[in-house]
Amino acid sequence: RAGVFTALGVGSGILVHVTYSLLGIGLIVSQSIVLFNALKWLAAAYLLYIGIKALRARPADSASAELNLAAGERSGRGAFVTGFITNGLNPKATLFFLSLFTVVINPHTPVAVQAGYGLYLALATAFWFCLVAWLFSQQRVRAGFARMGHWFDRLMGAVLVGIGVKLALTEMR
Repeated sequence: RAGVFTALGVGSGILVHVTYSLLGIGLIVSQSIVLFNALKWLAAAYLLYIGIKALRARPADSASAELNLAAGERSGRGAFVTGFITNGLNPKATLFFLSLFTVVINPHTPVAVQAGYGLYLALATAFWFCLVAWLFSQQRVRAGFARMGHWFDRLMGAVLVGIGVKLALTEMR
């Protein structure tokens, strides 16, 4: 239950990024080489940090698995707020929406259509994370992930390091 509320919070957090993108803040960032580079370097450093941290992942012990299970026992409101804040402050989402609304979507696209894109992304994200929450509510899936999750973390760590390096080397066009 807490996972579903967290997923809905994550999906709603996307609306923060959609809002500032529709207000044109993304366009301002894309026009300022200094601001663009500052955000780029911050995001690259963050990706490298979490990537390296994930590369160092160790297998979970049974005590931490029990702790993680207990962490899922929170109020619906608390879970929603956690998901909302997590995605609302997510630097990867910031970069995604800055690029989506300044590079991919034509600036002449009507604002209502752009808002529709944002709403679709929020709903699709909420649906995806609800599905993930449901999957991880299954004991068999949790047990398998507890056993093999550190390999997944390491793989994702390598991907994040690669993305961080690529982002750091990206130039504004």
